[in-house]
Amino acid sequence: MSDSFRALITGASAGLGESYVKQLAERCDSMLVVARRGDRLRELADALAGQCAVDILEADLATVEGQARVVEAIRQGPALDLLVNNAGYSTIGPYAASDLDDELGMLRLHNEAPMVLTRAALPAMIERGTGAVINVASIAGLVSTPNVAVYGATKAFLVSFTRALRQELKDSGIRMQCLCPGYTRSEIHSRETMKGFDVNIVPEKLWMDADTVVAQSLAAIIDNADQWLLVSGDHNRKVVAREMDALRSDLHYPA
Repeated sequence: MSDSFRALITGASAGLGESYVKQLAERCDSMLVVARRGDRLRELADALAGQCAVDILEADLATVEGQARVVEAIRQGPALDLLVNNAGYSTIGPYAASDLDDELGMLRLHNEAPMVLTRAALPAMIERGTGAVINVASIAGLVSTPNVAVYGATKAFLVSFTRALRQELKDSGIRMQCLCPGYTRSEIHSRETMKGFDVNIVPEKLWMDADTVVAQSLAAIIDNADQWLLVSGDHNRKVVAREMDALRSDLHYPA
């Protein structure tokens, strides 16, 4: 990475987003961090003072207005070398009893926002012949899971979206990555929309820490561009392999 390397990270105030910010601060000259909680962003920027120039943008990416603010910042600011579409949340429970506003908000945040921001960032990257986009999905995007139907569907969208863009951009110098972590320790599990989820029922061996997941992501995007679809954790890789076998058995080709 050059001294002028600039990154944009959404959902930067906690969890994987915060880990991306801290680890990228060691590698780049400046970054734009985006989240709803401006106070958390300011604390993060203060902690990194002297290490990396951090610009703060408080925005709710589940809204058109929030997306527009970030798009304007992309267009008016220094050229981006890396875009990390990380902002997200989850719901839990039977879809038939779900809060539709929460589900639609998740769709806007997980799918619409990455579409909008990636569309804003790509032209300049293509013109320069360099750049990278990381879309943070989930193992749920590869493994169908009851009671998180919409969450999983939004993450499956990111897998397909990333794969298609990678094919479109194969000769452009742009790197694409879709990160699919499993259970990762973060605040996502304590949100109101996850009420009823007991983290204690998940075996300790299945949990990963955010710093490890992000380190794997950054190592791949920098050194192994061909590794575009990342599944963190040995157990998760086995789960995905079983799901692929199950999916093949579900396929039918009517005569």
